Amino acid sequence: MQMNSPLEHLSTEEFEKLKRNALEARQRSYSPYSKFRVGCCIMLQSKECILGANVENASYGGAICAERTAAVKAVTSGFRSDWLCMAISGDSLETCISPCGICRQVIREFASLKMPIVMFNGDGSKHMIKTLQDLLPLSFGPEDLAE
Repeated sequence: MQMNSPLEHLSTEEFEKLKRNALEARQRSYSPYSKFRVGCCIMLQSKECILGANVENASYGGAICAERTAAVKAVTSGFRSDWLCMAISGDSLETCISPCGICRQVIREFASLKMPIVMFNGDGSKHMIKTLQDLLPLSFGPEDLAE
């Protein structure tokens, strides 16, 4: 990784693991209606990975994005504050997808504003790295509700 990048603390092997898991998670998608598969990998400080995929429903409001699936799995597995980074992938070979607005807000609940989010294209040959702060400037978080 390049020095001073948001992922400089990851080795090349760890970055490849993050990418591989984001791409693998996409394969678990249940998206019969939109045909828009998304995979997410949350890498913890321990370098353990928690995967999520989007899951649709015939009642469209019952669908959940890959990022929120991974976040719920992480939180309910006892990992609320030790998220190191996140990666997502979609099917497009041209573009790297980014988390939707509601996913950005859910991520904000549990992650540092400095946490890197890696956005991959469909085959992992392209990526963009942004911090949560970059994706959600002037955000509202748990500390805003502190008394």
